[in-house]
Amino acid sequence: MNEILKGFGYVLEGLRLIRVAGLRRFVLMPLLVNTVLFTGLMFTAVSGFEQLLGYLLGFLPEWLHWLQYLLWPLFAVSVLLILVYSFTLMANLIAAPFNGILAEAVEKHLTGQALEQTGNWRMLIKDIVPSLLSEMQKLGYFALRALPLLLLFVIPGINLAAPILWTVFSAWMLTLEYADYPLGNHGLKFREQRPRLRERRLLSLGFGLAVLGLMLIPIVNFVAMPAAVAGATALWVRELR
Repeated sequence: MNEILKGFGYVLEGLRLIRVAGLRRFVLMPLLVNTVLFTGLMFTAVSGFEQLLGYLLGFLPEWLHWLQYLLWPLFAVSVLLILVYSFTLMANLIAAPFNGILAEAVEKHLTGQALEQTGNWRMLIKDIVPSLLSEMQKLGYFALRALPLLLLFVIPGINLAAPILWTVFSAWMLTLEYADYPLGNHGLKFREQRPRLRERRLLSLGFGLAVLGLMLIPIVNFVAMPAAVAGATALWVRELR
């Protein structure tokens, strides 16, 4: 439990760090991307929520229709989590190069030491392709594991556990997503990052759950991405480095 709470604490520290005067300018672009895409998320959720839930509940056989009142809130939470994480992937794909620079600035602030390659616009342009390739790797990792989990939502009985499994999986993926920026700045590839994070599994889970919680809070979710990048950088500096 201490490890999980410590993971929560790093997300709260991320919220504090993005308000530091010297770091605010690095937050602007990730904040803009997040605001635009989460506005789109809310519009999509409001306009298509009932139709999607009706479609999912349509998988129930007639003799189990009475279960819809029990399953409706489970489906509602599940659909919300899936939508949130889908838009998060899109936001990170667009903002990946800017997130790398933010992570570098936060690490310099925490340690007082600049990385060998200082973040600037030339480095940003140079890092666009590697950043996109890293995001595609994470997307492939996500897809291979998400599809079997999504199938659980349409299997009667088992679908009761599906939201819990999806929440844990989402927390793990969010940790992988945001830890990639500080770890990637030190040359650690995606395949090398996973075992490093698995060594502190509960800490990683706590961090991911806290990020997921931020993304589900209206208005606060606009700052979730830069706060998660800053928090992941603090986690790297103090726990993983």
